Amino acid sequence: MAVRQKAVATLPTLMRALRNQSPSIPQRLPSLRRGFSLYDQVNLIDNVPEDQLRFQGYTDSGFTVNGVEYEGSLLCVGNLLLSWTPKTMSDITIDSLSIFQAVRPIPEILILGTGRYIQPVDPVIRKFIRSTGMKLEAIDSRNASSTYNILNEEGRIVAAALLPYGVTS
Repeated sequence: MAVRQKAVATLPTLMRALRNQSPSIPQRLPSLRRGFSLYDQVNLIDNVPEDQLRFQGYTDSGFTVNGVEYEGSLLCVGNLLLSWTPKTMSDITIDSLSIFQAVRPIPEILILGTGRYIQPVDPVIRKFIRSTGMKLEAIDSRNASSTYNILNEEGRIVAAALLPYGVTS
């Protein structure tokens, strides 16, 4: 019981330290084929195909995918990777997402990476995404890239539209 109390007492200090860290150098994403717990690492998925897209890192201005560094925003559908025009949340329009009217099979979910912080999504964009048959999850770009990796490795049909992590508005 004393160990638990010590851990709980240390948690606020740890959270403050993590919030104050800013990724100014490329940050490595953890291996997403492993589930991490406080006690052990458990390999969840074996034999992931080598041709599958995997986000391996991020910077304030881009991402590392399968060992290649890309600058700017990216759009991923399954294992297709495209450069994407929007640079901020206000640049995201129905036209910038119009590829989803033609893509088949339709992804079950679009993970929208909003930059450094979670930002609200325009209701018009939400309505458009719903009209294509997809669900929308808007989260910060670091977590969006990790979520994309996990769902893609599970074999689910997933899409991601990611702004670089340095985007703040």
